[in-house]
Amino acid sequence: MTSLAKRALQIWKSGVRAVDSQSLVRQAIQVSGQELSICGHSFPLAGHENLVVVGAGKAGSGMAAGVEAALAGSPLLERCRGWVNVPADCVRTLGKINLYPARPASLNEPTPEGVYGSRQILKMISQLQPDDLCLVLISGGGSALLPAPLPPVTLEDKQAVTRLLMSSGATIQELNCVRKQISQVKGGRLAQAATSGTVIALIISDVVGDPLDIIASGPTVQDQSTPADAVAVLQRLIPDRDRIPESVWTILDGKQTGQGSVTMEPQKTVINEIIGSNATALSAAENAARSLGYEVYSLGSTNEGVASEVGVDLAELCLKIHSGQGPVSRPACILSGGEPVVDLSSTPRPGKGGRNQEVVLAALQRLWEEDLTDVCLLSGGTDGEDGPTDAAGGIIDAQIQKKAHELGINVGDYLQTHNAYPCLSQIEGLIKTGATQTNVMDLRVALID
Repeated sequence: MTSLAKRALQIWKSGVRAVDSQSLVRQAIQVSGQELSICGHSFPLAGHENLVVVGAGKAGSGMAAGVEAALAGSPLLERCRGWVNVPADCVRTLGKINLYPARPASLNEPTPEGVYGSRQILKMISQLQPDDLCLVLISGGGSALLPAPLPPVTLEDKQAVTRLLMSSGATIQELNCVRKQISQVKGGRLAQAATSGTVIALIISDVVGDPLDIIASGPTVQDQSTPADAVAVLQRLIPDRDRIPESVWTILDGKQTGQGSVTMEPQKTVINEIIGSNATALSAAENAARSLGYEVYSLGSTNEGVASEVGVDLAELCLKIHSGQGPVSRPACILSGGEPVVDLSSTPRPGKGGRNQEVVLAALQRLWEEDLTDVCLLSGGTDGEDGPTDAAGGIIDAQIQKKAHELGINVGDYLQTHNAYPCLSQIEGLIKTGATQTNVMDLRVALID
């Protein structure tokens, strides 16, 4: 790895460290004397019998550990118990909170294990007393890790419609709009099921703009979408109605005619607090870049669009800055957050890859004939996962470009079949970090020396 690539990775890792889930939760929870404070909300210990911690997400392991660390030495820790659904590679043993492997690593889909875990959570919160506190830990990936299909929809039906939507290029907003309507926990239904007087959710956002009702499909937030909204999404992205399980239509059609509809009217205090987001990571990355002497140009945390187009646009901006025609002078660092998408709907047999790998590969294609001696571009998922692969994303620089030239790789062929992983693997352009136990979408770093 070149020194330039090492600096890019250093900046990226600084952003990820800033949203370390355990640290964020420890900062959010304090115990002072006989009072518990969560994000500034005070709860007298004497007035709350038990603390039950539930949740789901890629950051769930660190968040749960953060709760126990924050309560260390407090009598409330002895009255604490919990269950949090996490990916299998994030499981560890804690003192009071059970971390349950709800899905294998690198498989961002609901599983039978996830359904079992969700049932345990529903059972636990349905037995709370009014003076108990229910703390919900929510982070990216929570939708797939907290599956509780609304009958007659089965897990297989939910998996089928989720795959169809994802392969059709659905945004996270569109995906969650549908998932909430066929769930027993999403769209505020988890908070509704809790029988305690107070529910407080600590949330690490993995969605552009940090909308509370979209993150992990909003299990503690009143659902503002309607069955008609879900129907509109399905009709637009999957025009052939017969491809969608009939049970899904049974639920949606029934809700539209008033049958089986759920009116959310929580008779309890529900508090939702975002404790970390993509903006948090971007800010830390910016500080790291400046400390290394770079002038920073940030594109912000709300970038979406098609992954390959994002890669080309980022490459173009690198060239402009390199030629002295850009918005900042060299040495420069471009930072970009958000989460682009890969549309697989027109690819019969897509290959292996992820949105960050596709960003980087598209940038490599655009920069194929350019001198990259002073240029490096990195794109990675802050959760350490990019698509159904073991890579967080990808990176390109002059050394990687040279290797691609030597191997005679046709980058266009790999892009056309969305097969970025084997291509980047050949040229040593993959970034592998393992699970970071946090998730605030993606972080892109481009350096122009």
